[in-house]
Amino acid sequence: MHQLLFDYISKYMPLTDDEKKVILDLDLFREVKKGTLLLKEGEKSNLGYFVLKGCIRKFYIIDGEEKTTNFYTELQGEVPECVTNNKPSTYYLSCIEDSIISASTSDLDEEVFAKFPRFETLCRIVSEDLLVKSQSSLDDFKNSSPSKRYENLLATRPDLIQRIPQHQLASFLGITPQSLSRLKARLLKTNK
Repeated sequence: MHQLLFDYISKYMPLTDDEKKVILDLDLFREVKKGTLLLKEGEKSNLGYFVLKGCIRKFYIIDGEEKTTNFYTELQGEVPECVTNNKPSTYYLSCIEDSIISASTSDLDEEVFAKFPRFETLCRIVSEDLLVKSQSSLDDFKNSSPSKRYENLLATRPDLIQRIPQHQLASFLGITPQSLSRLKARLLKTNK
């Protein structure tokens, strides 16, 4: 499992053996069962999450209805806004699969940065990359029809189609589960 993380980091910068050892010694990764709530609306937290294996869903409950806004899968992370603004969370984070995740605090990050300043540079580079991807994804979402959103999802994150329950996928796309079923059927007919 750790090799997956090392390969991911090496896309941005090579790691020395000492740096790999620091990561291993931190023992950051833990197994989390499907259905575990990592964060609830109204809670404060100081933990940021990184998914090594599995899937975390971000959702709000609005008028009693769950509204999914993101899925974090392998080699993706989420730092809840409550970590930086020290206010209660406005949303939930839940594991929708058995997962292996890291949970780190800013204090732990500072400790690692002090030992290996290159990690701070790495985190900045990765954060910038993720911010650009996130903004692009949001722009595509806002400017697309539900059909186009689904097609984009098929093209960019096809694994989600198989992994995510249909009602959560529909919520993520901003449509009802019935509309998603019709959309899938229509696309199947078109592609035959």
